[in-house]
Amino acid sequence: MRQRVPVVVLVPTMAALMLPSACHTVPADRAAEATATASAASTATAATGDLARQVDIGGGRKIYLHCRGSGSPTVVLVSGLHDSSDTWSITDTRPPVPKAPAIFPGVAEFTRVCTYDRPGTLRYTEPPALTARSTSVTGTRSLTDMVRDLDEVLTLGHVPGPYLLVGHSFGGMITRLYAQKYPERTGGLVFVDAFGTNMKPFFGRDWAAYVRLLNHPGTAFDDDPAFEKADIDGAVAAVDRAGPLPKVPLAVISKTEPFAAAEEAPKPLLTRLERAWPRVQQALVELAPQTPHLRATGSDHYVQVHDPDLTISAIRLVRGRTPHG
Repeated sequence: MRQRVPVVVLVPTMAALMLPSACHTVPADRAAEATATASAASTATAATGDLARQVDIGGGRKIYLHCRGSGSPTVVLVSGLHDSSDTWSITDTRPPVPKAPAIFPGVAEFTRVCTYDRPGTLRYTEPPALTARSTSVTGTRSLTDMVRDLDEVLTLGHVPGPYLLVGHSFGGMITRLYAQKYPERTGGLVFVDAFGTNMKPFFGRDWAAYVRLLNHPGTAFDDDPAFEKADIDGAVAAVDRAGPLPKVPLAVISKTEPFAAAEEAPKPLLTRLERAWPRVQQALVELAPQTPHLRATGSDHYVQVHDPDLTISAIRLVRGRTPHG
């Protein structure tokens, strides 16, 4: 049986089964752990040429940034809701899909690639924990705030543009709004089973329940004030208000298997979600002409984990279509 990753943004998944059922224990001194991480990263930077450090974005906040490789455009990997950057460096594959490389090291073989930890996201550690590498933020966050964080960590982290933005799940909303706000810095987009703006009509009066499910997916961290939560309706409105995407190459990768869900997940919501998802993906394909639509046969929502070679191929394809590729 295939191992499932702890969290899926769109349904309460194996997080409810894999995370401790009792109250979680957050590291007692997050600042100390983050300092140790940054110190170790500095040593790695000198030895390998990687960049792995906390970027001071002002206001007493720091965001963890990790970059590797060389070349242009810089690929920026943006995780889904609740996920740290770990999802780009792990795999869970079965033949004929190779186990290695994962997305982050695989892309670093042919261009510069960066990823980062949004505050309040989950590390894929044993046991799982909220990231200590980025400064905690409490409360429900707007998509605009998330995009601002991304822009600041790239700018203040001296990450060279243009950017080929790769967004998984709700990360696709972040990359989409970023491209709309900063078209001159955007070289291309890859949507990895990404969230769309056309979902609400498919849920009808169940939409509010679905939004609650997104922000409370059934993990042991749901009630932690630092656990990432997003203003979903505000995010859709922000994208709709921001105007068209820049004329850059796109690719869309979509799952073919059902969302992994815990037994207690509301079945009516799951049914609506599965019915809506093909239409959500098709709407992303229609954002730009000649956008390839790749189907990750046999994969659930975590395409980058289950089909890393397909995801890397899509990134290569879009990179080859950019003027900088």
